[in-house]
Amino acid sequence: MNKSKLAIGLLVVGTLTVVFGTVLVFVGPIIIDNQIVKNLVIDPKNEMSYTMWKDVPVPFFMTVYFFNVLNPTEVLAGEKPMVEQRGPYVYRKHIQKRNITFHPNHTVSYLEYRSYFFEPSMSVGNESDVVTIPNMLVLGAAVMMENLPFAVRLMISTTFKTFKEGPFLTKSVGKLMWGYDSKLVDFLNKWLPGMLPSTGKFGLFAEFNNSNTGLFTIHTGKDDIRLIHKVDSWNGLTKLTNWKTPQCNMINGTAGQMWPPFITKESTLPFYSPDACRSLEMVYQREGIMEGIPLYRYVAPKTLFANGSDYAPNEGFCPCRQSGLLNVSSCRSSQCTHDLLISLSLQETGVPLNVSIRLQLNLYMKKVSGITETGKISEVMMPMMWFEENGYIDGEILTTFHTNLVLLPMVMVYMQYCFIVLGLATILGVVLLYYRNKVRFPLI
Repeated sequence: MNKSKLAIGLLVVGTLTVVFGTVLVFVGPIIIDNQIVKNLVIDPKNEMSYTMWKDVPVPFFMTVYFFNVLNPTEVLAGEKPMVEQRGPYVYRKHIQKRNITFHPNHTVSYLEYRSYFFEPSMSVGNESDVVTIPNMLVLGAAVMMENLPFAVRLMISTTFKTFKEGPFLTKSVGKLMWGYDSKLVDFLNKWLPGMLPSTGKFGLFAEFNNSNTGLFTIHTGKDDIRLIHKVDSWNGLTKLTNWKTPQCNMINGTAGQMWPPFITKESTLPFYSPDACRSLEMVYQREGIMEGIPLYRYVAPKTLFANGSDYAPNEGFCPCRQSGLLNVSSCRSSQCTHDLLISLSLQETGVPLNVSIRLQLNLYMKKVSGITETGKISEVMMPMMWFEENGYIDGEILTTFHTNLVLLPMVMVYMQYCFIVLGLATILGVVLLYYRNKVRFPLI
């Protein structure tokens, strides 16, 4: 009788174990997904994810190269420019969100500040290196003013001469990057406020260092995880006014640092970039692995900066040059174009593990009658500099991601199949015991 009860007990245990393991097969992924959702919501109670969102811990580096003009006099005479690449000049980028305010509609507003710190050990040269580049204030303005009356263009040329602004600048890397004193800039800021992007010194990155990217209001994901990180408004705007069509003026996607979870190969990654003055979008390229973590790699599609002739939806971003260039003169004061490459790798949490952004700054130059500073310059898209920003997750955060996204799901899979195998083995053992000892007991 005792053997019969033991056999029945083992049979019940084995059956329950199989059932439990089978349930885990279906319930396990749901449990993991729910845990991901719970931990990703932008909430101070989610200590690690909130801290990572507030004070971005990812090491970001900006690598800068200048195109030093070797023959500025000959360029003014109409000859082809000759340039040499100088650099790299490497800067560590620090990102921090401030003025964080949560709202009742499950959104949060913030200002994101960025600061750059020169890294001599990673650079070739230093910020005191002197390079020659086109003067954006003169040559860029000349192109923008070419359709004004001839008398006005003569006055503009006289203004340049009064403030001793020539067609080329020869200054240190530090001054070109972060700003230099210019009497012309002071004059324009006094009499034409808002014409220039910065009110202090004029430099290629003067408005980026120790500054914010505008007031973002994004969804926290508390009411709907599918909306997390998506932009509700920027500087109080839900759409832009810089471009010519409603589609081009849309503010789409996130702020460009994180996306909603459960990304698939079919997903696109839209985001709004204040620096580009428009919404951008990346598409899936291929699978990959980083430190054992499976991920998807996304890149900018060829149509992103195609001109209106090659891709009709981009007509609203014109006037355009050739495809691959973005004209930002409609939202910035200089007649510059940007050649941009973007790629990032992320996994199902929507958090990028690796980010790479490459951008080249070009200045459209040509002879403009009445503005003698342009000389006989041939029409050319002149490269001024290019830079690349790279960021990647490492250290404790990467270990946490590996634990939560690789090890725990693996343990869950092993557990569910171990329960099933153990249960089946127990049932098989009871059956064999039954036939060996001819024990009779009612089967369940």
